[in-house]
Amino acid sequence: MKIDVGQNYSIQDLAPIVYDKETMELSDDVRRNVRKGRLFLEEKIARDNRPYYGINTGFGELCHVRVGHDELETLQLNLIRSHACGVGPAVQDDVVRWMLVLKILSLSKGFSGVREEVLDGLLHLLNDDLIPEVPETGSLGASGDLAPLAHLCLPLIGEGVVHHSGERLEVADHRSRLKLEPITLMEKEGLALLNGTQYMAAMTAHLLHQGSRVVDVMLHIAACSSEAFQAHTEFLDSRIHEARGQLGQIEAAQRLRERRPLNPEGDAGLSHVQDPYSFRCMPQVFGATLDSMQHVNQVLEREINGVTDNPNVFPDSDAILIGGNFHGQPLAFGLDQLKVAYSELANISERRTFLLLSGKRDLPIFLTQNAGLESGLMIAQYTAAALVNRCKNLCLPASMDSIVSSNGQEDHVSMGANAGVETLQILEFVEDVLAIEMICASQALFLREMTLPSSSQAVQGLSSSCQTFLKEFRLEVNPNLEERILSTEIRQSRHALFG
Repeated sequence: MKIDVGQNYSIQDLAPIVYDKETMELSDDVRRNVRKGRLFLEEKIARDNRPYYGINTGFGELCHVRVGHDELETLQLNLIRSHACGVGPAVQDDVVRWMLVLKILSLSKGFSGVREEVLDGLLHLLNDDLIPEVPETGSLGASGDLAPLAHLCLPLIGEGVVHHSGERLEVADHRSRLKLEPITLMEKEGLALLNGTQYMAAMTAHLLHQGSRVVDVMLHIAACSSEAFQAHTEFLDSRIHEARGQLGQIEAAQRLRERRPLNPEGDAGLSHVQDPYSFRCMPQVFGATLDSMQHVNQVLEREINGVTDNPNVFPDSDAILIGGNFHGQPLAFGLDQLKVAYSELANISERRTFLLLSGKRDLPIFLTQNAGLESGLMIAQYTAAALVNRCKNLCLPASMDSIVSSNGQEDHVSMGANAGVETLQILEFVEDVLAIEMICASQALFLREMTLPSSSQAVQGLSSSCQTFLKEFRLEVNPNLEERILSTEIRQSRHALFG
């Protein structure tokens, strides 16, 4: 994919670079812009005998310390090394690939004053699948994602660790093999690499991409559960949702109807008048999540198509300006919003699991034929409840906290990076909760099949695509009425659903 001047890119545009490993290139116009910005920076600092933050001064609270011209290269090298102090597990490679893509995109705007060599170094890491190892914790979500971005850029100076072809490689020991010639960073370049919101933005992009996949699978699961519980279909009628006018709700109802079509005759034959909220209000709950995702996506796309480092260079107006575009508050709010939006998918899923196991609607309690001697799927709901509790605990907004850093210079931070890490954890828990619900839905439908002349009668309310979904799931997780170790089955279910 070629990046060009004046183009705005969506997550969908960039996703093939991350997940399909398509190559990323810069157009000739982009390269001219980058060269223009760099030339202006060099001429400006040579012409002006004044301090420019991070170019010829220290960083953070040390901004008042002037650095001599003969030490400017060392200043940038020291910056990368000193800020690479992240801890904790390594961030998954897909998120790091997003970081590389978004950092390249930001620097390609020409407002950061870096040389082409720096961009080419990042492109080499991305296109040759040399994925830097980035610890998950260390960013405050302001001043840029300093620690994660420092780890991202260590390979550019011949240091750090990369993941390549399933191996974890120390760059210093494998430079020749990896074709990584260390780059001597010039004025501003280290700061441009570290200043920015690319860690938060990368997590947000990954969460939206993966979240969309989870929502699609969840809609199939919800349709299977509602059929198994013999829930009405009337609640999906488009007239109900258009009367309210909430766009996400309208979309959710439509997507559910594609999986479980309206069935007025079937509804008329049911003895119960209406269903519990966890079934009847699925469009409202799912729709609110879709609306949240859409809002966060809009914020993110503005962020990734903008410039988030500091200072910024403006050749056309002869200016180097100091500001705060590195502050991650927009993304921090968005990530906190996604925490709640995704957590509620688990919350309502666990309620449907509870009902499927409750012994109602002519289903045996805990979906076992020998209750008492056997516990059936009783404890699967316990696990789902434990996971939902974990989700709720993680929903405390990270962005409501701020801890002063750099001796008071950086006195308000977003904590957006922590919000991103927590959202990634929540989405994993959501997948487990949905995996449990699908086991229960499949077994409930199987029990209904046993009482009917034809197995197809138990799923006749599902669309053909949803029936195919159920069949494919059962190829990996077949209904089983015997007692078994459910943790293994939950893992199998999650793999079958989400890979």
